[in-house]
Order: sequence, then C-alpha cells, then structure tokens
Amino acid sequence: MITNGTEREVIEGMLDLNREALIDTVRGLSDADARRRLVASLTTPISLIKHAAGAERIWFQRFWAGLDESECDGYSRRDEGTFAVTDDESLLDVIAEFERASQRSREIASRFDLDDTKDNPRQGVVSMRWTLLLMIQEFAGTPATGTSSANRSTSPAEPLATQSI
Repeated sequence: MITNGTEREVIEGMLDLNREALIDTVRGLSDADARRRLVASLTTPISLIKHAAGAERIWFQRFWAGLDESECDGYSRRDEGTFAVTDDESLLDVIAEFERASQRSREIASRFDLDDTKDNPRQGVVSMRWTLLLMIQEFAGTPATGTSSANRSTSPAEPLATQSI
C-alpha cells in the first residue's frame, strides 16, 4: 500500500488496493458459491467482478480512450449486461477478465494528467482525477468488499459506474 508519494501514486495505489480487495473477496469460492444470489437482483459474487470489468471498460476504454464498443476487450454497454456471466465462464475466467480490463485502464489512464478533463453527458466535465476516485468509490462500495448488501440494496441511487456516459 502506498501511503506516501505523489498524489497520482497514492490515488492509483488506492485504486489497485481496492481492485485486489474486490478479487480477494471471491478468490477461493467455488463456482457454485460465486453464482449464488444473496439478494433479489443480478448481484452475485461473480457478477460483481464481471460488472467491475465492465465499469473499467466503460470509463477508461470507451470514455477516456474514445474507443468504439467493438474495439473494447469485452462488454462495455451501460446496462445490466455488465453483470451477465455465461454458463461456460468460471470464476477464474472472470477474475482474469477483470485483471486484464484493469491493466488496460492503467495504460489508458497513464496517458492523461490528473487535471485533464472530458465532457460527460451525465456528470458534466470530469477530470481523470475524478474518474480514478470514482473507481475507488465503486470498488470499495460493492457488497463483495464487505459493504452490507442490505444497506446497498435499500439505496435508491444508481451506482455512477452504471450510469450513461
């Protein structure tokens, strides 16, 4: 964990820490346990990892890099499809997908300064700093990282990562 460094090193270090924490919450689960629904939604441990990979693609590949959906390395639409896990995908497959998407996000983010901005139709003008902090918030606030599912499911707000860019 980076506790002292440049602002960028600390922010990116915290994001990587949250990415790893998200993975650690599902590592070791059987595929059956990873697919078990604990709440009345599409949310399962494996689908949360799948969704996190989608959020990485939406914000970094689509929004910051400006890639078309066909150029992304996986599902990147802003809808419930980010939670969809096929029957032939294992938990290890989905973890590897999230790790690949995260690595690509790091590469894309490195091309921008923290103060670089882009116009987002939903949020207005956002900076790279804001995007990195958003991802920290998203990954820290998922039920898989220990946040109470009961508390999360009663919140009327849609997570920012699933909102339209």
